[in-house]
Amino acid sequence: MNLGSEDIMWIQQFKEGNQKQIVFGKLLHKYSRKVYWQVRRIVIDHDDADDVVQNTFIKVWEKLDQFREDSLFYTWLYRIATNEALAFLQRKKSTLNIPLETLQAQLSEQLVTDTYFNGNKAALLLEQAVLSLPEKQRLVFNMKYFEHLKYEEISLILETSVGALKASYFHAVKKIEVIMRASLNN
Repeated sequence: MNLGSEDIMWIQQFKEGNQKQIVFGKLLHKYSRKVYWQVRRIVIDHDDADDVVQNTFIKVWEKLDQFREDSLFYTWLYRIATNEALAFLQRKKSTLNIPLETLQAQLSEQLVTDTYFNGNKAALLLEQAVLSLPEKQRLVFNMKYFEHLKYEEISLILETSVGALKASYFHAVKKIEVIMRASLNN
């Protein structure tokens, strides 16, 4: 059974109303870790990521009956998770009344002190370099590099053209290379 057909079967069962909680539990089990890391790479903080993932799955529970199946379930789920994470950062920025650059600097500093981060120095430098990217480039880089999604899948999640995504990824990689070289030379 391929990735999409199992999800379709579960979604049909969910929509039929019998075993909603069991079916949702299967989807949650299958996707919660992937969604967590997608969100975590956006919001950085573990506790914030947990909150956003919880909100994401609450939205999925509320909207799953309306899922039209004109895309793969996981692209729909990633779109919800990405939007929730971006909305969370926007609320955080507004609440703190700080510009985006300051929030990014705070998130970068948070990486250094994060007890849940278990990467080496190169991994930390990469994460900090990714954080310095403009939002769209950061999203595209994370989905392509870390999640190994295809451009077509990212296009469905971010609702943008494949050509624009390829350009964003190319520019992100170049910027990361420059930042990493500068950091390693210091």
